[in-house]
Amino acid sequence: MKAPSSVAELPVASWARGLGPSAIQDMLQKITRPGVYSLALGLPAAELFPTEGMAEAAARVLAEEGQALQYSATLEPLREQVVALMAKRGVRCSPEQVFLTTGAQQGMNLLARLLLEPGRSVLLEDRVYSGFQQVLAPYDVRRVPVRRDARTGLDLDGMEALLAAGERPALFYTMSDGHNPLGTSLAREARERLAGLAREYRMPVIEDDAYGFLHYEEGGALAPVKALESEWVFYVGSFSKILAPALRVGWVVVPEWIVFRLATVKEASDIDTTTFPQRMVLAFLQSGRLEGHLATLRREYRLRRDTLLKALETQLPAGATWTTPTSGMFVWVELPEGMDSTVLLSRALEAQQVAYLPGQAFAVSGGRSASHGLRLNFSACAPERIAEAVRRLGEVLRVGC
Repeated sequence: MKAPSSVAELPVASWARGLGPSAIQDMLQKITRPGVYSLALGLPAAELFPTEGMAEAAARVLAEEGQALQYSATLEPLREQVVALMAKRGVRCSPEQVFLTTGAQQGMNLLARLLLEPGRSVLLEDRVYSGFQQVLAPYDVRRVPVRRDARTGLDLDGMEALLAAGERPALFYTMSDGHNPLGTSLAREARERLAGLAREYRMPVIEDDAYGFLHYEEGGALAPVKALESEWVFYVGSFSKILAPALRVGWVVVPEWIVFRLATVKEASDIDTTTFPQRMVLAFLQSGRLEGHLATLRREYRLRRDTLLKALETQLPAGATWTTPTSGMFVWVELPEGMDSTVLLSRALEAQQVAYLPGQAFAVSGGRSASHGLRLNFSACAPERIAEAVRRLGEVLRVGC
């Protein structure tokens, strides 16, 4: 059989024919050039990875557990550790409600596969994590945007109006804390109302809490929406941001009756869990090091956040506004009227060797509502590099005004 001479001739599925690299993948190639000051990607600080503790955990697992590199059933002790972690977030659950995944991304993907049918609608914030839009790509669903503004928060009046008018979405996806890309967190009243809407209209809510353990203000973060509604809110958690992304260990908390369905869907995807990394995570948690490690992350990321915010005050042009995150890794900047962050990115890279992610990468279905916005990451750079990066960014934006 003759091989196709181009990708265009491949008989791929219709949804895949228009696929190109995501904004994140495209940016990865651009910022790896020498000398680029990057505020673009949502990377944790590699120098803060708990390498000593993870090395000890790996050695212990290999020395004491002969089946550590073998296919394995669900790791019950790790699920118990997750239950204890969830209690720190204000969520009561049992090990039977915890399902371990290969990172949070897989958790979202499995839930989507379980919930979505052709022709159904999905409610999305109009500025949404681009990875979840990738999750939706293979499915023939309607994407219905709900406004989430950096200043006024989630438009729950608009959501309720949609639901009251008869919209019955297959799911609603949200981040309660450290929103990616906005950097905002939902107020207590918004969490309570969202939980009530999920319950009243039987609307599944996927709550992505990748950043809930990274909070920077006195008193800590509010409890997630999952703490307010146990049946209709499906919680997604991850060790990627609080330990290391390469471990690829995450979890979901769902009603117990859903777990076996997730297990069946997951088996068709990858047969088994990431057994060895899960055992490493378990050993690390059992060592009692996590709380000290989280304290270090919060202290260092708070310093980096404050450095970024101070630099924005002095370097950005008049008319620019930005968020002050209490959790997570991101600050959202809104530029003065008429400025397009996608157009300015090329100039920023070429003239000043500085990178960010344009707001367009997060707009639902490619809409232009976020074209004047941009996302800045503060976790991956040392404070002195953050200050220099913002100085360079300011030079570009002042010329662009």
